[in-house]
Amino acid sequence: VALFSIEMVLIIALFLVALLSLAYLIRNVIVLHKTNFDQKVFAFLQSYVSERNNDIMLFFTFLGTHKFLIPANLSLIAYFLFIKKHKWYSIKVPAIALSSLGLMFGLKHLFGRERPDTPLIFHAEGLSFPSGHALFSITFYGLLIYLVYKTAATAGIKWTLIVSLALLCLIIGFSRVYLRVHYATDVIAGFCVGFLWLVFAIWLLNRMERLSQKQIDPVVQ
Repeated sequence: VALFSIEMVLIIALFLVALLSLAYLIRNVIVLHKTNFDQKVFAFLQSYVSERNNDIMLFFTFLGTHKFLIPANLSLIAYFLFIKKHKWYSIKVPAIALSSLGLMFGLKHLFGRERPDTPLIFHAEGLSFPSGHALFSITFYGLLIYLVYKTAATAGIKWTLIVSLALLCLIIGFSRVYLRVHYATDVIAGFCVGFLWLVFAIWLLNRMERLSQKQIDPVVQ
C-alpha cells in the first residue's frame, strides 16, 4: 500500500512551493524593498488600459469583494445547513472565511506595505501586502474547488468547474494589478497565503470532524 496518494504528494509539493515563494517575496519586497518587478508589470499593462478593459476588471474585482463574498458565503452555509444537512460543512465555510479575514488583517499590519500611489480609477483603503482579494479568492473559490473535487458526479463536470474556478481566482488577482490598487507581488503573496491557509484549515477541520465521530453524507465523502 502506498504511503502517500498522488493527491497527497501534489498537495504537499504545492504547499512547499507556496511557502518558499512567500518567503522569497517577503525577503525581496518587505525586507530588501525591491520593486523592479512590480514596476515592470505596471509598465507592461499600461498599453492595455481602456474603458472596456476597465469595466471588465471592475466586474472581476467585485467578485473578490466583501459585497459579493459575504452573501456568497452565507448562501453556501445555508445550502449545507438546510438543504444538504451537512453540519460540518456548514461549519467549515464560516470557519475558513473568518479565519482568512483575521489572517489578512494580521499580515497586512505586520508587513505594513503601502498601496501603489497611482491607482487607475479609485483609491483602495488599507495596506497592500498581501492582497486581500487574492487571499480571499483562493480561500473561497479554492474551497469550492475542493468541494467540487469531492462531490462532482462526472469527471467532465468536475474538471470544467475546477478549471473555471481556478481561472476566476487568477483573473480576480490580475484585476487588482490592472487597476493599480495592488502590486503584482501583493497578489502573488495573497495567492500563496490563501493556498497555505486553505490547505491547513481543511486539514484541521477534517481532523476535528473525524475526532468528533460525526458521520457526513456519503455523497460528500
